[in-house]
Amino acid sequence: MLTILGFAMIATFLVLIMMKKMSPIAALVLIPALFCVFVGKGAKLGDYVIEGVTSLAPTAAMLMFAIVYFGVMIDVGLFDPIVRGILKFCKADPMRIVVGTAILAAIVSLDGDGSTTFMITVSAMYPLYKRLKMSLVVMTGVAAMANGVMNTLPWGGPTARAATALKLDASDIFVPMIPALAVGLLAVFVLSYFLGLRERKRLGVLTLNEVLVEEKETETVLVGSGGSGSAAAKSPVATGGSGSDAENDTEDDERFQALDPDRPTLRPRLYWFNALLTVGLLTAMIMEWLPIPVLFLLGAALALTVNFPHIPDQKARLAAYADNVLNVSGMVFAAAVFTGVLQGTGMVDHMAKWMVDVIPEGMGPHMALVTGVLSLPLTYFMSNDGFYFGVLPVLAEAGAAHGVTPLEMARASLVGQPLHMSSPLVPAVYVLVGMAKVEFGDHTRFVVKWAALTCLIILAAGMLFGII
Repeated sequence: MLTILGFAMIATFLVLIMMKKMSPIAALVLIPALFCVFVGKGAKLGDYVIEGVTSLAPTAAMLMFAIVYFGVMIDVGLFDPIVRGILKFCKADPMRIVVGTAILAAIVSLDGDGSTTFMITVSAMYPLYKRLKMSLVVMTGVAAMANGVMNTLPWGGPTARAATALKLDASDIFVPMIPALAVGLLAVFVLSYFLGLRERKRLGVLTLNEVLVEEKETETVLVGSGGSGSAAAKSPVATGGSGSDAENDTEDDERFQALDPDRPTLRPRLYWFNALLTVGLLTAMIMEWLPIPVLFLLGAALALTVNFPHIPDQKARLAAYADNVLNVSGMVFAAAVFTGVLQGTGMVDHMAKWMVDVIPEGMGPHMALVTGVLSLPLTYFMSNDGFYFGVLPVLAEAGAAHGVTPLEMARASLVGQPLHMSSPLVPAVYVLVGMAKVEFGDHTRFVVKWAALTCLIILAAGMLFGII
């Protein structure tokens, strides 16, 4: 009976969030609470929740302060010179532009938020693709894959979910995975190179006047302010656009405000302080000098204090990040109810036993590999919440019966993220295709095969290095 109720609870949770009948937070709380009553252990619901919240508090703190920290770094202009440098490198060479898209998306993905990454990447690169008549699905595909690999950062979501679901430390999952993820990111860059060569062969190297390129970099691409001062309004395009095309370009540029060089939050005099602080923070995280939540707590407090010494300015920045912080941390604490009920009632144990019985005996010791392969379709056709909170705990229990550690299972579960970021269940992908004016179906047809290949490369690298 517990096996049936466990699968029924997961299925109900998945159906409701996939059909958007309930928000993930509401479903994570209400569905397990209801099933806890069905099991006859409603009186112990409080104990399950408190135990879960206590164990998940460090993960929630890490996510909260990581969002604040990288939000401050974007606001103060830490990434602006990087974007300008990438655009200068790209010039009018389609190959360089595609590679630059991948590099930019990977760098901006450090903030852990897909929507922010896509807004900044498309804001910077869209005018170049548009003016040079390049394929926009190449831009969206490359950006989504690069972000998918970087989405495995501890504050990006999947790693935190895996740590939450299996009650592990996020750094124990992520740090050993770095070599395999680096191979995956390298694969995205190599793929971008060949896609760029294909675009170069189709279009040729289109030469624009260097002054026009500089104007687009400094005024149109980053500013996105439109009007008579934009490069779209000042100059015709060497690729032969008509007057109406120039007007459309101006309208497009007006929509892009991600890196406005006139925004009041910029702190150019503190650039090197912020750069060194970020490098130091990431180094300390990799070297495990302090727990990740403590590092980001200290980093966020220091970044806010130095960059915005006046309390009203600090309050304004915190208010700007409040939505993201509340959604992410709220999800983590809501997950305490789901995982607490699943484990406390014994449902997960019964489901794992059933899975152990149905999985061929020869596959048992290879459950990490099975999980890595399953992560591709499962994270594409369901949300990360559904996979990490509903499916991974069951797979982990089944793996444990065959001697596979939860850490190996958690690492293997991250493999499918490059494909997941193009899932129709990911809100950020609609930001990407919407800003790029690409049909979602076109994006899907282009990216699925390449993203799946990237996932398999990460899985193979993880096995080769002995990580998975």
